[in-house]
Amino acid sequence: MGKVVRINLSFKKWSLAAAAALLAGCAVGPDYKAPEPTMPKQYSEIGSATRPTTGPAATEPEGTLQLKNWWTQFNDPELDRLISRAVRFNPDIISANERIREARGTRGIAESGLFPDIQADGSYTHTRESQNLPLISDFSSGGAALPGLTSDVYEAGFDASWEIDVFGGQRRQVEAANAYYQAAIEDRRDVQVSLCAEVASDYIALRGAQYELELAKQNLQSQQQTLALTRSKAEGGLIPYLNVDQQEAQVQTTAATIPTLETQIRQDIHRVSILCGVEPGTLSKELSLEAPIPVGPPNIPPGIPGDLLRRRPDIRRAERQLAAATANIGVATADLYPKFSITGALGDEAGSFKKLFDYNSRFYDIAPGVTWDIFNAGRVQSNIVVQNARQAEALQTYRKTVLQSMADVDDSLVAYNREQERLQSLRQAVTANQQSVQLSTELFSKGRSDFLTVLDAQRDLFAAQDAMARSQQQVSTDLISLYKALGGGWNSQ
Repeated sequence: MGKVVRINLSFKKWSLAAAAALLAGCAVGPDYKAPEPTMPKQYSEIGSATRPTTGPAATEPEGTLQLKNWWTQFNDPELDRLISRAVRFNPDIISANERIREARGTRGIAESGLFPDIQADGSYTHTRESQNLPLISDFSSGGAALPGLTSDVYEAGFDASWEIDVFGGQRRQVEAANAYYQAAIEDRRDVQVSLCAEVASDYIALRGAQYELELAKQNLQSQQQTLALTRSKAEGGLIPYLNVDQQEAQVQTTAATIPTLETQIRQDIHRVSILCGVEPGTLSKELSLEAPIPVGPPNIPPGIPGDLLRRRPDIRRAERQLAAATANIGVATADLYPKFSITGALGDEAGSFKKLFDYNSRFYDIAPGVTWDIFNAGRVQSNIVVQNARQAEALQTYRKTVLQSMADVDDSLVAYNREQERLQSLRQAVTANQQSVQLSTELFSKGRSDFLTVLDAQRDLFAAQDAMARSQQQVSTDLISLYKALGGGWNSQ
């Protein structure tokens, strides 16, 4: 007899050990490993305005560029205030925050599946048998239903159920939900990067339009003075009235550019206001005051391409989405295996409330169970195929995002470098045209030059000044694009 007891104890120990091993075992499906794409050592479009990176400090996320708050390098307090306001009140940022809350809740739902589901319940039943029924005996239970009999039943207790995650399907689901939550965080960062760049670009477009408007007014005033001089000379018979008409046409052509620029200024103010989460006209008074076009640092170190993997939120988001897709393969694979569960109840039941919590009123039941979907016409296998395909698609999306990030930086680098060169040439052209206008006007006033020379000089000056203003704006806009391409504009804290 003792021998039998020892065998039973040994079997019980083995069963517990096996159960523990199953519960602690590896989850089915592939274990995720983050991809390691091959990155070049330097960008291909390094130029005079974007010097190569040297030294380990420049590879930090903030680096010499201070990418987290890159807009502060424009030294424009108004721009700082606008971006701060936009990050707080922009509807897209608020929506991104809500998506994070949603993903956090979804993760909590997934995590709850790892634990038992316990419900408390209580009931009271009062029963009265019909008096018009004959005496009915219940031979199976030895009882009888008596006509007119009344009875009370009080019940209170707990019901519990627990699906044991033997093959890790639930753990894979938690893994996927956590990856989606982290992807939602990166999505908010990506929205913030784009928002900061858009606010800065629209603000610079506003300052550029205001600068062009000021140049147009200055040219208009100069041309009106020339018109007065031309009219005076024509009235004196020194030149034909044709010159007056020609100058009048030049004045009106320049004047016609002013309403267009004023319209652009108002529309730029409206766009910036909307980005800041306020009505279009809210910032009119604040932004209507003219200010120079913000100018960034003369040259910048863009870092190394490998920095993009941890700086750009869109890459980080794509990597987390790949992790979630990999975990979903395990979720689908777990459906190939049986599911083990335990259900049970514990409570008290009595015919009177006073005896409800007596020891003799206690009842319980426990029911281990197993279910196995052994035939489903290939549904589970097909779902595994679907999840593998989605994982492969997510991998290619990640690779494409990495490649596009490097293209974004190189495109921004070449645009910034070349626009710097163009701006230098335009500045020299403006200087030369200013001298041409001054000289041709002096010669015309002395009768030593025809009026067509003056008209040509004025047109060339206005065109060169307008091109220079647009180029100054474009240089700053290209720098913003570079900051955005490098992944600047979000806080890692």
